[in-house]
Amino acid sequence: MSPARIEEHHSRGWIVPVGGAEEKEQDPVILRRFVEVSGGAGARIAVIPTASRLPDTGARYEKIFRQLGAHSARALPFETRADAEREDWLGILEHATGVFFTGGNQLQLSTILGGTPVAKSIRKLNARGVTVGGTSAGAAILSEHMIAFGQGGATPKAGLASLAPGFGLTNRVVIDQHFRQRDRLGRLLSVLAFNPFAVGIGLDEDTAAFLGPDDVMHVDGAGAITLVDVANLEHSSMAFAKPGQPICLTGIKLHILTKGARYNFVTREAVLPLPPPDDDD
Repeated sequence: MSPARIEEHHSRGWIVPVGGAEEKEQDPVILRRFVEVSGGAGARIAVIPTASRLPDTGARYEKIFRQLGAHSARALPFETRADAEREDWLGILEHATGVFFTGGNQLQLSTILGGTPVAKSIRKLNARGVTVGGTSAGAAILSEHMIAFGQGGATPKAGLASLAPGFGLTNRVVIDQHFRQRDRLGRLLSVLAFNPFAVGIGLDEDTAAFLGPDDVMHVDGAGAITLVDVANLEHSSMAFAKPGQPICLTGIKLHILTKGARYNFVTREAVLPLPPPDDDD
């Protein structure tokens, strides 16, 4: 599922995948910045808690976004594919300046919302400037190719991860979340061995990638992003590997990016964060 065509006189909105377990109370840096790029004091945020099994997830994010200065925040608890055709909820979505998917199970998101008016509307909204983000499962669903499930481990192996269609807001990246905490380098590399076009983004918890309309990614949060660039991949043994066998990959470029770092998807170049100020003490 490819990104929607950008409408005339518009630029694409921000795309904001979050690695899960983002800080929500003490200093919610990521969620505050999400409000800012969604319009600040004028932000109208639609929260989609479909991936979660917890009944209060939507209400919790409504409260957080309002406390962070959004003009409004409204949870749209799509629980069935029929819900995704409700005109009243689609109307709220249509007037949102930011859309946020909560965490949970990404296959629950894709099976309930994939191919529905909700998914189509969100792609069109992002193409005309609306910010769309999500945490954990809500991050995985944003790209064209979604990691549905897989196993941990540092070594890429055939069959280590399974792909499913995402919502297709971008086809530039494949996203994995809870990255360092759940040891997911191997499964991200395994997926990229199938599709060397995309850039792999491994998001630590409480860490976000703010993908701007100018194709530059800004890193924010407490952890790091493991960015895997396979544009110059020299060799992949994926075509010959049997299930469970390690995959031979050469020519991979890997970046570890922290708060303040940037990455340009056009030039494939990383920009380092500024050093912290000197401590006069």
